[in-house]
Formats: sequence, C-alpha cells, structure tokens
Amino acid sequence: MNIQRVNNFRMGAYAALAIGLINLRYQTGADGNLLKSLALIGPGLGLLLISLTQPGKMWLQSKTAAAIGITCGGLLLAYSFFV
Repeated sequence: MNIQRVNNFRMGAYAALAIGLINLRYQTGADGNLLKSLALIGPGLGLLLISLTQPGKMWLQSKTAAAIGITCGGLLLAYSFFV
C-alpha cells in the first residue's frame, strides 16, 4: 500500500477545509458567504473522511482517484481565488 499518496490526498483535504474556513471568517456579512464557503469545506471534509477508511484508502491509490483528485482540486483552487 502506498500510504504517501493517501497522505497527499489528506493534505489537499486539509487545505480545502482551511481555505473554506478562512473564507467564511474573512467574508463575514457578505451575501451567500456560507454557501460559497461550504463549496470548499464540503469536498475537503468528504475527502478527509474517505481517506480515513480502509476502502477509501484503497480507492485513493488508484489512477482514477488521482485523475479525479487533480481535476477537482484544481477546480476548487481556482474557485477559491475567484470567490
């Protein structure tokens, strides 16, 4: 089992959570801020929970998971800059 790849996914999940929570705090009072922040917090939390289960760890080591993770991570990163 390649645990380093799973750890990389966890770091990405932590980053998405942190960006979402920072966005929530710094845009307090803005219209629709909660939904904008949840768009970052939700996938981060979901990925973190997947990386803690044994079936999730096995799936995260596949090439399909890597492609999905890179695509979604890039989109979330771009979204975080434009929000």
